[in-house]
Amino acid sequence: MHEYSLVEALVRRVEQEARRRQALAIRGLTVSVGELSGVDPELFRTAYETFRAGSLCAETPLTLKRLEARWSCPACRAPIARGAVLRCPTCDVPARLDEGSDALTLDSIDMEVP
Repeated sequence: MHEYSLVEALVRRVEQEARRRQALAIRGLTVSVGELSGVDPELFRTAYETFRAGSLCAETPLTLKRLEARWSCPACRAPIARGAVLRCPTCDVPARLDEGSDALTLDSIDMEVP
């Protein structure tokens, strides 16, 4: 249920950016949800529908991009197959979780600015 507080913070942040840039309208938002972020994308979308009412985002569509969790070798950058032991078979070092796999990221705000 923390999705509601995340969306509330998102809408507040987008409104701040829109006011700071004196935007006439917000045309779209794009957010990436990493598989290991702990965020339920459907609940996030439902929360967005709730919080955007009465805000500058009231008519703004939300695009959610789901990012699959991926691991790679920090030394040779070889990808580690899903379900495999999280250790590089070539370098014999522990795998590293790739960027975005556990993140919730505001990728873009599409605004109409005078």
